[in-house]
Amino acid sequence: MKKLTLNLRSIFAFIHDIFAVIFAWFAAYLFRFNFDIPAEHYSSGYKSLWTVLFLYGLAFLLSGFYRGTWRFVGLLDLKRIFITAIITSIVLSGFFLLLSPSSYIPKSILILHPILLILIMGGSRFIYRIFKEYAAYGSHNSSGSPVIIIGAEDATASLIKDIKKFRTWNAIGILDNNSQMHGREILGVKIYGDISLLAKMKDSFKIQNVIILMTESKYQERSEAISLANQLKLKVLIAPKLDDLIAGKLAISHIRPVDIEDLLGREPVDLDNSGIANLIKDKVVMVTGAGGSIGSELCRQIVKFKPNKIICFDISEYALYQLESEFDKLKINTETKYLIGDIKNKRSLDKILSFYKPALIFHAAAYKHVPMMEHNNVVEVLTNNAFGTYVLAKACQKAKVEKFILISTDKAVNPTNVMGASKRLAEMICQGIQKQSGTKFLIVRFGNVLGSSGSVIPKFREQIKMGGPITITHSKIMRYFMSISEAAQLVIQAALIGGRGEIFVLDMGKPIKIRDLAIKMVELSGFQKGEIAIKYTGLRPGEKLYEELLANDELYLTTSHKKIKIAKTKNVNRFLLSELLIWISSIHKYDESRIKKELIRWLKEYKPYLL
Repeated sequence: MKKLTLNLRSIFAFIHDIFAVIFAWFAAYLFRFNFDIPAEHYSSGYKSLWTVLFLYGLAFLLSGFYRGTWRFVGLLDLKRIFITAIITSIVLSGFFLLLSPSSYIPKSILILHPILLILIMGGSRFIYRIFKEYAAYGSHNSSGSPVIIIGAEDATASLIKDIKKFRTWNAIGILDNNSQMHGREILGVKIYGDISLLAKMKDSFKIQNVIILMTESKYQERSEAISLANQLKLKVLIAPKLDDLIAGKLAISHIRPVDIEDLLGREPVDLDNSGIANLIKDKVVMVTGAGGSIGSELCRQIVKFKPNKIICFDISEYALYQLESEFDKLKINTETKYLIGDIKNKRSLDKILSFYKPALIFHAAAYKHVPMMEHNNVVEVLTNNAFGTYVLAKACQKAKVEKFILISTDKAVNPTNVMGASKRLAEMICQGIQKQSGTKFLIVRFGNVLGSSGSVIPKFREQIKMGGPITITHSKIMRYFMSISEAAQLVIQAALIGGRGEIFVLDMGKPIKIRDLAIKMVELSGFQKGEIAIKYTGLRPGEKLYEELLANDELYLTTSHKKIKIAKTKNVNRFLLSELLIWISSIHKYDESRIKKELIRWLKEYKPYLL
């Protein structure tokens, strides 16, 4: 028997149920005898009542009725009442018919009683819940700031309940483009019509706020609704992805201002969750560059699949501290180690890998800032991104790591800058040292991620906050974009489907003009087009107008996932690889102009910005 903690409410609930047993017992007699109970049956029923009370009271205490609360009673509670009443009535029937035949109880009483008891116990609980919800939410909340909800989704009902409870807002109505929903109500809030009615409703109800509650699959409608609300100078709020909510319950606390990521128009990622769970669950996983934008998001996604341990490795003490603080607040169950180190330190890597024995390594550690790496840091970026990848990869082979996943970039394709060239060399190194057995090396190549430390988004936000101007290098410059979470999820999916030496290319969708991105950010900040100036500064060293995902001599191959493709590249000459590593080891003796010229020997497709 589970220990029962009695409190005042539990005692009152138990007394209520005992009285329900008594009432149902005599009500069964009244119905059986048409409200005229014979004296002998009344006497027999009264004497038997004590046995009935004892058995039902014991059953109630064993059933766990009193661990819950009536205010949140649901079908599970009703099911528990039903099962308890039926089983106890069967026991009672056996007792009266077999063990105590002298206590004559009509069979109809033994059938009627549990039915009435279920109705009384279940009904009283649901009536109490209805009363409490009415008291909390009211029939209609006229206080609070008027708000329109756009989107009649599954989560709309839970949001309306929370709005009525806290009275911060007053839900005036709902707009949705689904004509079949027009004229209906959700918890007393009417669905007036499609989104085009927003301007009319703003004038009629003096609306100042709009909450957009649309799933990611309706990103086109959502983008149009946000644009319309911005034109009407309404404050636009949005709900997060329901997958990110605990138990899928939407509340006011989850509502947030619209961000540029919400207008990206990316479909939700369809993951092979069972396959990824088999890949990660109960294994040791290591992430290099764990404190960075991509690395930290990989850590967040990986812990969802319950690894035995996750090793967060980074050269930045502060970045690891921030990640540790975040994970401490989340109270994740996975054992997490935060290790400071350098991927070029062979002795340290050998020690870490031999001690923790990771099965998977996601290699995200790299220098990524194109203009900064182009001058005065050429030796560092080549040494870290290319040679550091080699040192880590060889350590993985020695430690018999199962899979090594290199995070690459679209800037490695036909590179015009040293950073891109360094990442292409890292790709070649992973392919060149791949063997038929042992560690499997995979490369995942993708473009810009919104909100990362190197993204234009944080820069634009700061410039808008300062009143402008927004600085863009060229009016026609375009980039591929995806969210950080989408990129991390697809990297993990690629790790599942990868074999040996493939370069996976993520579907980045259509490229976006940076100018259009800036204009949308201005509008989201409450300004009209033209109120914040845009200044063009000219392309920076090594910067392209357009990024590419495939080199000139590469072709696509499809995979089992629609958002992941394989770049069919030329084979890497292993003898040339040995010479490349010797060259990288010696470049500290050369000036940067010479290094860039000699890079062409190893990468024919490299076209330096300036020599």
